Amino acid sequence: MFFALPFPAIDPVIFEIGPLVIRWYSLAYIFGLLLGWRLMRRLSHRVVKSVTLVDVDDFLMWATFGVILGGRLGYVLFYRFDYYMDDPMGIFAVWQGGMSFHGGFAGVAIATFLFARKRSIPLLIFSDILACTAPIGLFFGRIANFINGELFGRVSDVPWAMVFPRGGPEARHPSQLYEATLEGALLFIILIILSRLQFTKSHPGILSGVFILGYASARAVVELFREPDAHLGFLTAGATMGQWLSLPMIAFGAVVLLYAIRHERSV
Repeated sequence: MFFALPFPAIDPVIFEIGPLVIRWYSLAYIFGLLLGWRLMRRLSHRVVKSVTLVDVDDFLMWATFGVILGGRLGYVLFYRFDYYMDDPMGIFAVWQGGMSFHGGFAGVAIATFLFARKRSIPLLIFSDILACTAPIGLFFGRIANFINGELFGRVSDVPWAMVFPRGGPEARHPSQLYEATLEGALLFIILIILSRLQFTKSHPGILSGVFILGYASARAVVELFREPDAHLGFLTAGATMGQWLSLPMIAFGAVVLLYAIRHERSV
């Protein structure tokens, strides 16, 4: 039998007082939103004529609703449609888990468009600021997935493979950590570095395009190591649902990036 790392047994529940239960997963959403909000406030100084601190503060609520409503609706439509059609009230039981990043992305994208239009803020300038903060939430979210022992990887004999409590006796890729590294930490570093370049500042939309393209590409690659959802399995051409949902994001991100590069604007 090959060597496998022990899975760190961390209780998904941080603490509970009576009916109040605080989980790592919910804390990841809270940290992601709050830290992203703080970073947006800091970045907004670079485009203070277009985006004010009040705008950033007010957008936090819009982003929260976009993430939760979009993420839940995306999960229902893409991953468990038949199940929730038989039990429609279960859609509202968000505490039982079930969120989709692709749905959350769509929810925040719609919220961003509506908010920018309402406040007469240049959409690409605002979305660039938001793009720099998004990997923070992704990082904490994937770490929470790892702590919960969910969304684990495929069976593997790599030295860092782990036996997950819900994954049977076989060692598997810790794919949650791959995603936290690529979609979270690495993408965050790339976006922050690009945000400091004069070319990027004069071409709004570059950061948005890089984020969309970068996330979708990283997700599609990591899906090669991640165990597909048991109730879905492999889909057409042996791809997973995550890979199929990432394809239109890759195309959209490329379009946004090319548009931004070709259109210079004063910020």
